[in-house]
Amino acid sequence: MSEQIHNPHPLMAGAAQVDITPEVGVHLAGAVGLHRPAKLVNDPLHAKALVFESGGKRVCLLTLDVTIVTEKYTEMIRLAASERLGFDPDAVMVHATQTHSAPPIGHFMVDEEFEGIGPEDEWIKGGSDAYAEWAVERAVRAIGIALAVLKPVQIGVGSGIEGRVAFNRRAVMQDGTVGMPGPRWEEPLGPTWIRFIEGPIDPELGVMAVRTDDLRLPAVLVNYACHPVHYFPSLTVSADWPGALSAELMGCHGRGCVPVIVNGACGNINPWPPYDPDYTGDCKAMARTMAATAAKIISTLEFKDVAEVGFKRRHVGIPLRELKDSELDWAREILGENPSVKWADEAHTTVDPDWMAAASVYSVHLLRQRNDHLPYEIQVLRIGDTAIVGLPGEPFVELGLAIKMASPAKFTYIAHCTTHYAGYIPTREALGRGGHEANTRFWAKLVPEAGETIIKAAVDLLRDVFGK
Repeated sequence: MSEQIHNPHPLMAGAAQVDITPEVGVHLAGAVGLHRPAKLVNDPLHAKALVFESGGKRVCLLTLDVTIVTEKYTEMIRLAASERLGFDPDAVMVHATQTHSAPPIGHFMVDEEFEGIGPEDEWIKGGSDAYAEWAVERAVRAIGIALAVLKPVQIGVGSGIEGRVAFNRRAVMQDGTVGMPGPRWEEPLGPTWIRFIEGPIDPELGVMAVRTDDLRLPAVLVNYACHPVHYFPSLTVSADWPGALSAELMGCHGRGCVPVIVNGACGNINPWPPYDPDYTGDCKAMARTMAATAAKIISTLEFKDVAEVGFKRRHVGIPLRELKDSELDWAREILGENPSVKWADEAHTTVDPDWMAAASVYSVHLLRQRNDHLPYEIQVLRIGDTAIVGLPGEPFVELGLAIKMASPAKFTYIAHCTTHYAGYIPTREALGRGGHEANTRFWAKLVPEAGETIIKAAVDLLRDVFGK
């Protein structure tokens, strides 16, 4: 039975973008214990809002060209959208594209109750409250503008395959542990330390095109899973491949088009191939490849002017890992010797790696003292046959794939780094191998079964929203 019979109400949509590019000197996140004050702007950062309304229900997808958004600021956005604009807070999804050449919105590197970092070194926590508050206000403005330009639309949704620009970044070594291949070969014979790559990628490139009666596209949503790290760790501000792809899409569909880029489950996915000695990192080249694939998808779409709109969010309690006595004793010893920041350089731009690791480990302990479970939020927005699933933190691609395969929706697109920072969410097998995404830190703190719990809860929520 068609959507038209299920839902006779016309579909309305509006989209808007507002600049959130930081000023010179604002800290760019993504590196552990390394100060990266913004020096140059390669391309602007944006808050982009895409609003749909049908049958008395309204949803908003807000994407932010920032590294991370924390719960404190997500709730500020939702509260403002509710009180000023009439949205149900459950219907507002806040998603960070996770470009590593932007500030975060909130602190996420250590627990807020960790006392070893003074206000003058706020960047070590990951971000700047002053920037966050400014960006939040502009994000709410984007939602308001999108709501003000609501108009009848048709949507077309489709997916293609793009497997040339994203690669699993966990390389298993001879001893069974994991290393991360870099963007270039340092060894004359290549990375001979690699035995194999641990897992898959998600090659689906999803597109939702919003069309008006004059056949123009006021918005195009593209979903793909890959870390935006082309400019990292320079001092250059950039939205990375999501920004470059946005520019390509605007070049195709006009400056009146708002490209909304939704980054998928990419906790273990990078844009550089581990086996290509001639690879040159270029987010613009990546974007051109993706835009060409998106154009092919758009040319095949069938458009409908009605679609059921729905939303739901749910929290599931996920246990935090118990620290080993040896881990906690080590952290306490390091911090006991240096209660305040221990620097690795005289310029105070790099934190001693052991001190930073100890602060992160001890932060897990502080968090566990308040609550040994993390209330993990899962959110689903429905637009017709399409589901957008919001997952906090950096889930491994395997989690996103499992949710897609079990979803009752025709199209299921994952949005990672939504709502609050939960850290990396690896598979149970990957956790056993260790590595940056798995070793216990404030950015890797959930129990081995976390991924399985999230998959089940997300699929259950999808079935609730889609009635299947």
